[in-house]
Amino acid sequence: MITVDEIKRRLPHRYPMLLVDRVTELVPGERASGLKAVTCNEPWYEGMPDTATEEDYHYPWTVLIESWCHVAGVLVTWDRPNPDVRSGKAMLLGGIADAEFHRPVVPGDVVEHHVRLARQVGETYVFEGESLVGKETALTIGRLTMTMRPASDLATPPATAQPATAQPATDPPVPDPL
Repeated sequence: MITVDEIKRRLPHRYPMLLVDRVTELVPGERASGLKAVTCNEPWYEGMPDTATEEDYHYPWTVLIESWCHVAGVLVTWDRPNPDVRSGKAMLLGGIADAEFHRPVVPGDVVEHHVRLARQVGETYVFEGESLVGKETALTIGRLTMTMRPASDLATPPATAQPATAQPATDPPVPDPL
């Protein structure tokens, strides 16, 4: 079992955006599973009125996906920890396809994320998997693409190309045949 102290050695995320509490299974280069305990003390519930219903406490879908991604991040960085994204490699989300939400997640739920590495090409990873609450599926992800890039490439703004000044067209010189 991988606890939060070890997760923090692998990922740069910290409160309030460290969204995985423990990794329960990890097979490098193949798969990982992790847990997220949802509580009413999380920042997205701040200011929730006393009259809020359980439906009002629906865990944000985007945050649920981010939590799933953290398990994928631990899988990717297991052999190469990088808790400081200002150096080394930065993890970038490329895109998500076929994500489906099946049931709301609310405070008191313990979400179990299952991440499988479907394909790797160089520093680009394609994952698939699901998130469960008990035996119920809360989320399925058909494909999520993540890539690692040098942090230095992200820290330096790209050079902007200067527009070329228009020059009158001239014929190229004709070579002397003799």
